[in-house]
Order: sequence, then C-alpha cells, then structure tokens
Amino acid sequence: MPTTKEMLEKVLVDLRIEVEASAIVSRDGLLMASDFAHRSYDAETFAAMSATMLGAAETATAELEKGIPDRIVVESKEGKLIAVGAGLKALLVVMTPPEAVLGLILVEMEKAADKIKGLL
Repeated sequence: MPTTKEMLEKVLVDLRIEVEASAIVSRDGLLMASDFAHRSYDAETFAAMSATMLGAAETATAELEKGIPDRIVVESKEGKLIAVGAGLKALLVVMTPPEAVLGLILVEMEKAADKIKGLL
C-alpha cells in the first residue's frame, strides 16, 4: 500500500506534461511533496514563497470584500507561476514555461487539487 507522500508525488508526476516544477505545500509554507525537472530550484524556498504569495492575495481580497481568490498567476518572460488551493490544508503550485497554455494547465491543476484534497 503506497504512503500518503507517495500518492501526493504521483499526483505531481501526472502534471509533468506542461509543467517544469510542481509542489504540494502546506498552507503555512512547508513542503509536502515536489517534482522539479530542474534540480537547481530550492524546493523549500519555492514552497514558502508560494504560500506567502497566496496568503497575501487572500488577505488583500478579503480586506476588499472580494472573497478568497481561486488562484494566483504570476507571469514573466521566463514562465508562469500558478498557485491554487487544495483543500484547507494544502496548496498546489506549478511553474510552467512562458508558452504553456494557461487554460489546459488550470483544468489539470483543478483535477490534481481535488485529488490532493481527498488524500489529506
């Protein structure tokens, strides 16, 4: 029987189609699982900063009475960083190349987030 960590890692492996890096992060920024094509990324920093960004977005939108954001997307010439909630305990964060099709990635991330929510 696979462990929870192994099942979380399998969810990330299934996202590899258009994703350079992915992580499942606790709401307080602790790394739960990661899959990085480029090993030069610091997974713990990636996790902590991603959770901080989503937390800041949630605080800002709540303060403006606009509800909790479904996701955050940060785009640059070098790629896209996308974070979505995966239940009350976790976030799913991915890094894509700049030419990645955002719509397809968002659909796949929602499916993966539902799986993560079910595992935690």
